[in-house]
Amino acid sequence: MKQSLRINPNAPMTGKKKIFVWTLFDFANTSFSIVVVTFLYAVYFKKIVAQGQPIGDLYWSLGTSIAMIITAVISPILGAIADYSAGKKRFLLFFTLLCIAATSSLYFVGSGNVLMGVLIFILANVGFEAGLVFYDSFLPELTEPKNYGRVSGYGFAMGYLGSLATLAIIYPFIQAEMIKESFPIAALFFLIFSLPLFIYLKDNRKKIVEHESYFKIGVTRVWGTLSHLKNYKNLATFLLAYFFYIEGVNTIIFFSGNYASTTLGFSETELLIFFLTVQTTAIAGSVLLGIVADSIGQKKTIMITLIMWLITVLIAFLVQDKNGFYIVGLIAGAAMGSSQSTSRSLMSKLTPPEKKTEFFGFYSFFGKSSAVIGPLVFGLVSFISGDQRLAIISIGLFFVVGLIILTQVKDPDYVN
Repeated sequence: MKQSLRINPNAPMTGKKKIFVWTLFDFANTSFSIVVVTFLYAVYFKKIVAQGQPIGDLYWSLGTSIAMIITAVISPILGAIADYSAGKKRFLLFFTLLCIAATSSLYFVGSGNVLMGVLIFILANVGFEAGLVFYDSFLPELTEPKNYGRVSGYGFAMGYLGSLATLAIIYPFIQAEMIKESFPIAALFFLIFSLPLFIYLKDNRKKIVEHESYFKIGVTRVWGTLSHLKNYKNLATFLLAYFFYIEGVNTIIFFSGNYASTTLGFSETELLIFFLTVQTTAIAGSVLLGIVADSIGQKKTIMITLIMWLITVLIAFLVQDKNGFYIVGLIAGAAMGSSQSTSRSLMSKLTPPEKKTEFFGFYSFFGKSSAVIGPLVFGLVSFISGDQRLAIISIGLFFVVGLIILTQVKDPDYVN
């Protein structure tokens, strides 16, 4: 083999290669979100673990909410520590391995093992969500602010490609009704494709002051930021808007498979086709609207996606058959990809460089703490009324409130 083709992890990387390696992590980690959170384990938990009882929705929402509370509390502190020590890659590795190990362990969860199933899911979800704090904070180091929208979109598009690849791999297991076997397969997929980031992407390091408690440093920096939050009014307004609208997004992601299965009677194969539809339009939404965001601004693009979400919720409430729900999937996919990727790129633009991981910790805090309320609202409404349609329409309120607050945010590069 020629010398120029040899892999050298210590060799300097071009900007495009750094971006590609970074996006591979998105390609890897969506194996967890699609198999565990959105699709197979969500349905498996309701049907098998909770034995089809309506209270299964409540158990699932409690597990989701607890995981989000834990992530919300620790993220700003861990982010501040990572900024201080420049150790975000080490934190990302720890939480990635936690998610992978817990996801593999879901194989051992069987009928009636509700407590075990919830606890392992919480560990896996904390590993996944907390890891995103450190992964997202790499974005400002990869490209210029004018390209944040498209690069963030590339990452989410790669993630949805990862979802398609994962679904293709586990399809034979679904056909053979070997659902439990899909969980360690998803974990292995995550492990393999996350490795390039840890091998090749460099973590800029600063001098670490000795004899200082990392925890004390993290708490002190977070408290200092909160004390001076008035100096970041525009960023704080965006985070408040994000708190509301991402709540709706997260709740729909957590319960879409459950809703399709319980209310519309989708089989596992039909759910697979539905999620293939969602992932395909999500790829298009991430890339195309990411490019649009760099042209018209992230704020305006997010507002477009929130209108798309409101349309999605309304159609989901009205549809009575499976065919109509595929239309929901088409719109939801495009809205999901673009709303998440564009929010990340706007956050990167609004964040002070010296506090990037700390502020992405707050970004995670607002995103995850919001995800406590939405799933609980959905689970409680579904449990009390016995009608998931009423639960799904209640989610629209979060998008409306988020849209109203977002109108007050100033996109720094565009006149609003």
